[in-house]
Amino acid sequence: MGSGEWCLQKRDSFKSETLVGNEIVPEIGCLSIIVLGASGDLAKKKTFPALFHLYCQGFLPPNEVHIFGYARTKISDDELRNRIRGYLVSDRSASPSKDVSKFLQLIKYVSGSYDAAEGFQMLDKEISKHETSKNSLEGSSRRLFYLALPPSVYPSVCRMIRRYCMNKSNLGGWTRIVVEKPFGRDLGSAEELSSQIGELFDEPQIYRIDHYLGKELVQNLLVLRFANRFFLPLWNRDNIDNVQIVFREDFGTEGRGGYFDEYGIIRDIIQNHLLQVLCLVAMEKPVSLKPERIRDEKVKVLQSVLPIKDEEVVLGQYEGYRDDPTVPDHSNTPTFATVILRIHNERWEGVPFILKAGKALNSRKAEIRVQFKDVPGRNEFVIRLQPSEAMYMKLMVKQPGLEMSTVQSELDLSYRQRYQGVTIPEAYERLILDTIRGDQQHFVRRDELKAAWEIFTPLLHRIDNGEMKPIPYQAGSRGPAEADELLEKAGYIQTHGYIWIPPTL
Repeated sequence: MGSGEWCLQKRDSFKSETLVGNEIVPEIGCLSIIVLGASGDLAKKKTFPALFHLYCQGFLPPNEVHIFGYARTKISDDELRNRIRGYLVSDRSASPSKDVSKFLQLIKYVSGSYDAAEGFQMLDKEISKHETSKNSLEGSSRRLFYLALPPSVYPSVCRMIRRYCMNKSNLGGWTRIVVEKPFGRDLGSAEELSSQIGELFDEPQIYRIDHYLGKELVQNLLVLRFANRFFLPLWNRDNIDNVQIVFREDFGTEGRGGYFDEYGIIRDIIQNHLLQVLCLVAMEKPVSLKPERIRDEKVKVLQSVLPIKDEEVVLGQYEGYRDDPTVPDHSNTPTFATVILRIHNERWEGVPFILKAGKALNSRKAEIRVQFKDVPGRNEFVIRLQPSEAMYMKLMVKQPGLEMSTVQSELDLSYRQRYQGVTIPEAYERLILDTIRGDQQHFVRRDELKAAWEIFTPLLHRIDNGEMKPIPYQAGSRGPAEADELLEKAGYIQTHGYIWIPPTL
């Protein structure tokens, strides 16, 4: 596969093509997008705004698309529209009020239970009415169900969809479901959830969304690695000393303490978001750009991870976390964790992959840090995922002047400066568009999910059983000092006196 294949081409249409018999036909039926949990926070803050921005960019033509909200709350169409209106207006829309009003008219609300036939029969009736009004041929219409719901109701909702809301698909139509994390609490619960959903839908119909896979610089990783000649010979244990994947927030749980305490930082961030990034950093070059071949390579990485050693884990809990009335007084839930993973294969043997995530720290950022071996100076390649998307290489240069002395500087690609006037789409926009197109590359496959849980379940059970305790740390700090000590033992060298400053326009 040549590097040219890694150049992405813009598609002119949001429609995809489907094999019918021996013939490839375009999907011509109308599209119904159903947001279940429409009155909840996730739908208001993420799902509907993403749909709105796709609409503004022409990916959801109003003559073909209708959006349905479904939830238990008994409200009218206009009440739902008013609830989400304030989340839609942004500087990304050319004429906000006009665009918002037109978009909101595409939304119809249906109220009903998540485990009773009546509501879903009514929902199917409303969807069918829309499909008939658009003169869609039976078997050509498309239905996308977005479950902006807690995982506990996934099985009952999926049963209701399967029983009452499926459409015929013999002319290129389809029914797809999007499910949000967390996909279980451990290997056993995740497998049970996968089995329950898998009995109702085939794997090509299931889109397990991890919004980190929709981030611009995460999506750039494969192009960066495999379409640039100078990275290919360097990306291995012979040249790389350690890899660090970091997620930091400068605020605590802030009203979500009760929910967060059920999961903790490892389940919330590390087992999914950071592990997905690790896969893309560490995977081998796939034999093709087909989504399944890419996901095959990600699974191989996960299956090569050695069991986590307790001495390569540091847990923390910020002081004040238990002051939240929704958090138990004796909570053992970590709000910070540093975990070292080791990949047992030819490329990465001996290279520590350091996954670090925490709340109530001294900064907010997500980034990948690849440190190369000393020569004698140390180069570091940093990919800043958020905020201020950038890639920069820290390297040694001669200090300008008459003296022969060295100083650390950087080669810098900062997106806001380099791509002025280009709007970077939100992750949810990309991923919803991928579900419409039928592209599963940036979604988590069932065997991938299982392999991820196999890595972390033993550690999580030791924490849940109280065998491992989080170390208290001060809010607004770097986290426990023991975490920095662990990084030092793993070979990570912090550059003192050097600070990367995003360039100004």
